[in-house]
Amino acid sequence: MKHQGLGPVLAIANQKGGVGKTTTSVNLAASLAALEKKVLLLDLDPQGNASSGLGIDKQEANISLYDVLVGDCSLVEAMRHTNFEGLSIVPASMDLAGAEVELVGMAQREYRLSHAFSAYQGNERFDYVIIDCPPALNLLTVNALTAADRVMITLQTEFYALEGLTQLLETIRRIRQALNPNLDMDGILLTMVDRRNKLAVQVEQEVRDYFGAQVYETIIPRNVRLSEAPSFGIPALQHDIRSKGAQAYLALAREMLLRHSAPQAMEV
Repeated sequence: MKHQGLGPVLAIANQKGGVGKTTTSVNLAASLAALEKKVLLLDLDPQGNASSGLGIDKQEANISLYDVLVGDCSLVEAMRHTNFEGLSIVPASMDLAGAEVELVGMAQREYRLSHAFSAYQGNERFDYVIIDCPPALNLLTVNALTAADRVMITLQTEFYALEGLTQLLETIRRIRQALNPNLDMDGILLTMVDRRNKLAVQVEQEVRDYFGAQVYETIIPRNVRLSEAPSFGIPALQHDIRSKGAQAYLALAREMLLRHSAPQAMEV
């Protein structure tokens, strides 16, 4: 779905926590910005880690994505520039934790975020919008997937990697059928990969064998710089651009741009 001034909307999702969703959201957004794309990041996770990872305290966020969802303000009013050139954010706040309950009684509750995109009238034009989804298949995630053009799934290469993935893929199928027929699978990103670990190599091979071209060639390695960067409120690119983690996300951004330049919808 096309929105005036807003490029493709990419939701980064997995109902499991600790699988690199927020790390990917922040660092992919920063990498696209470093490649001279204008990027808007939406922090839809009540934990607000994408916000704090870009130097914004969610406890001090006077206007947040919560206010956009409940209709108290527009997307433009909630947007904030970050210290990373080309990257803006709509931060999370503590109120997002209660948004689930409030949204239940609202009209067209699944479309709140989509309507906010449709109403966008800002002067800034963004090449990409990235949504950091919460680690749950709840109404917030449904809003993200209903508003998105594509969904990227982050998958950790561990024993239980595929656990829950079937449920997520089924949710994506249902949303395509009932709410957003234009939702495409962007791809599966393997995160926290340590190829010195035989199990990680085995899981990676199984995922690639099963999902084929849906899996990104780029993998995100376990990297201490990726773990350190959020504590400084900056992306890994600013923390240590030479680190394997920062370079991996730059490679991911390039691969994604290459994929999108020759669009080919992937079946979910």
